[in-house]
Amino acid sequence: MREGDSRCDRMLREAGCSPKVIAHCHAVRDLASSFVDRYGVIDSGLVTRGALLHDIGRGTTHSLHHAVRGAAYCRDHGLPEDVVRIVERHIGAGLSADECSLLRLPPVDCMPQTLEEKIVANADNLVKGSHEISLYNRLESSLSLDRTIRHRIYRLWLFCEQVGGCSR
Repeated sequence: MREGDSRCDRMLREAGCSPKVIAHCHAVRDLASSFVDRYGVIDSGLVTRGALLHDIGRGTTHSLHHAVRGAAYCRDHGLPEDVVRIVERHIGAGLSADECSLLRLPPVDCMPQTLEEKIVANADNLVKGSHEISLYNRLESSLSLDRTIRHRIYRLWLFCEQVGGCSR
């Protein structure tokens, strides 16, 4: 097991996450970790913890609210704010405060800001279940989403590609 994995796995189980959610989190961690190797200065431990815990809110809901609930769970358990922000900002390629409000989420800017946040959000977009998928497949499965959101997913992927290459 990697550093921090056992604590994160324990938290996921305690939060009520299913084995499928935990397997997904491990797949996101693996993909995000492969991206980290291509970047210069980056907190790889933060990426690992954020990737493992990004869906911790799915222990209570599979709706969009899982990010808010997961962030609250992490705060309640004393995790650093940089981990909390990864959990809070990982949905799609982020949501603006206005979009959050329209979705009946707290009106908070949930756009990934840091490189670590962007890496985890991008990795999550490229994992379906516990399997890596292509950007094309991700966008194809997102056709029901607003064009703005699909474009944001593409721009996040493109940013990651330009910074360090987020494709294998």
